[in-house]
Amino acid sequence: MMNMVESSAAPDVQDWVTSVVREDIRALASYHVPDSSGMIKLDAMENPYPLPEAVRREIGDIAAGAELNRYPDADARELKGLLRQAMAVPPGMDLLLGNGSDEIIQLLAQVCARPGAVMLGVEPSFVMFPMIAKVCGLRFVGVPLAPDFGLDADAVLAAMAQHRPAVSFFAYPNNPTGNLFDADALERIVRNASGLVIIDEAYHPFARASFMARLPEFPNLLVMRTLSKLGLAGLRLGLIAGRPEWLAELDKVRLPYNLNVLTQRVALHMLSRADILDAQAQAIRDGRTLLSAGMSRIAGIQIYPSDANFILFRAPGAERVFEALKRRRILIKKLTGSHPALRDCLRVTVGTPEQNEAFLGALSASLQEVGAGHA
Repeated sequence: MMNMVESSAAPDVQDWVTSVVREDIRALASYHVPDSSGMIKLDAMENPYPLPEAVRREIGDIAAGAELNRYPDADARELKGLLRQAMAVPPGMDLLLGNGSDEIIQLLAQVCARPGAVMLGVEPSFVMFPMIAKVCGLRFVGVPLAPDFGLDADAVLAAMAQHRPAVSFFAYPNNPTGNLFDADALERIVRNASGLVIIDEAYHPFARASFMARLPEFPNLLVMRTLSKLGLAGLRLGLIAGRPEWLAELDKVRLPYNLNVLTQRVALHMLSRADILDAQAQAIRDGRTLLSAGMSRIAGIQIYPSDANFILFRAPGAERVFEALKRRRILIKKLTGSHPALRDCLRVTVGTPEQNEAFLGALSASLQEVGAGHA
């Protein structure tokens, strides 16, 4: 009986959570991934093309032969060697690999999180920059982009002078806007930055503009890449390149064996079949051109130029358009409400030709349904 009384008087689980979990963490919202079952999935900037059947069989053999009872190579030495060639990493620069770029961003935030430290970025940009800053205890300072989503170098440098950020992030091309920032403006920021500058080149396969070759010029510059957008999102493999002195510090907080054996072995194999991924990237670039042209023929929307594998557009009544598209089994990304500059904005990933045609037809019908435009 005493146990029952004590049990009934015990605080509920939420009381325990409140007493243990940091208040700022409890105030955060989890990163939400919507259910895409039965949808044409054009919401997550994924490569829409499956690998050829023969390559899938090769990967199956690789998985069957993997020593899953053994830990993976903690330093991924062989994989780093191939990535150094594939990514044209300059001599003298080092590589660090992560479980996706998100882990690398978190490592950077952790090593820079001195008391009172600031992370700087532009807004709107990748949502994980401010979220990871908050989780790691840095104050995030977001500098608004220009009305056309261009980079305002003067505003960024003024914010740097005021806040002295330990680390600053710039996506190149930017997500969710899709545009490449002016390279001269970005160079000016790197040269005058008060701390470490990270250029996130996740969408490099579709823009083919890069600061990678210029790493030796700048002692405070690191460049991030990922294999996710290239067609291997399921592997969760990101990388960062730069001077060994910086990466040695990141390596101290990287968890052991962060890249599993299957990721390492499949990535090694796919780097030897880079021709397949390159051809798919070209198909996506071609598809982007055709999709943008098709969208430009639909009245009532504003399309923004893109150097990535997605297109940002503005549609009156975007929330209703988004829901109308979902009823037609098309899932894109709803951005309206996420930032004031993205009011009435939606983002569509470039799909296969068939998916793009289905989206264009559904978009025209959805706009007519909500009264926001006409084909």
